Amino acid sequence: MSALKLPNGPQTHPWVQMYEWLTNPLEYIEDCAKRYGDIFTLHLGQNFTPQVFISNPQAIQQIFTTDPKQLDSGEPAGVKSPLLGRQSILALEGKPHQRQRKLLTPPLHGERMLAYGELIRKITEQVISQWQIGETFTVLPSMQAISFQVILKAVFGLEDGPRYEKLKELLIAILNPKFPIIRTILLILPSTQQDLGAWSPWGKYLRLRQQIDQLIYAEISDRKAQPDLSRTDILSLMIAARDEAGEPMTDLELRDELMTLLVAGHETTATSLSWALYWIHHLPQVREKLLQELDNLGEQPDPNAIFRLPYLNAVCSETLRLYPVAISGLNRVVKSPLQIGEYNFEPGTVLIPSIYLTHHREDLYPESKQFKPERFLERQFSPYEYLPFGGGNRRCIGMAFALFEMKLVLATVLSHWQMELADSKPVKPVRKPLLFVPAGGVKMVVKGRHLQNQAVRETSFV
Repeated sequence: MSALKLPNGPQTHPWVQMYEWLTNPLEYIEDCAKRYGDIFTLHLGQNFTPQVFISNPQAIQQIFTTDPKQLDSGEPAGVKSPLLGRQSILALEGKPHQRQRKLLTPPLHGERMLAYGELIRKITEQVISQWQIGETFTVLPSMQAISFQVILKAVFGLEDGPRYEKLKELLIAILNPKFPIIRTILLILPSTQQDLGAWSPWGKYLRLRQQIDQLIYAEISDRKAQPDLSRTDILSLMIAARDEAGEPMTDLELRDELMTLLVAGHETTATSLSWALYWIHHLPQVREKLLQELDNLGEQPDPNAIFRLPYLNAVCSETLRLYPVAISGLNRVVKSPLQIGEYNFEPGTVLIPSIYLTHHREDLYPESKQFKPERFLERQFSPYEYLPFGGGNRRCIGMAFALFEMKLVLATVLSHWQMELADSKPVKPVRKPLLFVPAGGVKMVVKGRHLQNQAVRETSFV
């Protein structure tokens, strides 16, 4: 397909576009949307492939509802990860992708999901019990500690011990690089992935991955050697799962899906929780409304009751709208000629639903830069207007689990402590390496124990 037939976009050199995308992506795509509208083309990636960014809800609806035989994601669309592997649900397409979704979905929904409620609450209480009244602390590391333990215990089913501690140490090292921009470049430009020894960036990455794989395969082997039908962790359920032909997942499939759940569910949830706690304490009226709703449930409320709270849901929804954990949905590659709006796309064209730009459309979200949970109480948004977890056949299978964890952690934190921001300056997002985390990690001060009664709470501030 000729570049002349693609939607308009910047005419700057592709290297300039890549530089802007790597260093200043949010402002860059917002500027492009102002200049070229809600469908525009950038030249990015290893070979400066034309990529069409779309934030038009009608066009996104068409992307999400088009038959995967005509438009699909996966490795052919450029979705590759050396950490997740080629058997990851993100990299697969067609029937293999459908098979993995069917096998992975049940453990992350319904009664099985709710069974993890008490575990999530206990982990949260254990982490936040280390906070000291009067001391300034950074929220993000605490939220990372919570989400990490939830993944290792609820998903991997690991108990405290040498393997748990070693895997935790290695995963933290590979997921939290000292120089995020270098890791971003390595992941976006495969030509930079050169193993020049243990001290080279890529060499260090490969050796960390190898050590992680050894531990994961050892855990899978132990589980298979000693099956325990009473276990309810997600790895055990995955090992027991069978497809329509009665076949289980291979060890490689189990490894790749575990890594996908870890990467997709750890840093993302921790980041969203940190943003939520920032906004809740940046806007006193939001905090007060939320505390009233939580207090009405009484002490030690049922996790399912917390999950259904309308204002808590609105706060989480607005958090994920303002700074979605992924600014774009998964790439889609056109497989046969496709018309979207006024554009005709030929096979090989890469289409990208822009989550961030869609969430900041002023026609959908007036004053889109403002944090207003009430938006989600006043109207219902379609899956093509609000899409923090992507959509179509590529919607995140962990969506329900992520929201459940997010709501339960926030409810537990707020019901235990009264806190305030250590600094009144607005917090800005920074890239790390593919997510946008709050700069500085959100510094807060614990003022005291939470007093459940509203009148007592107000008196305590007098």
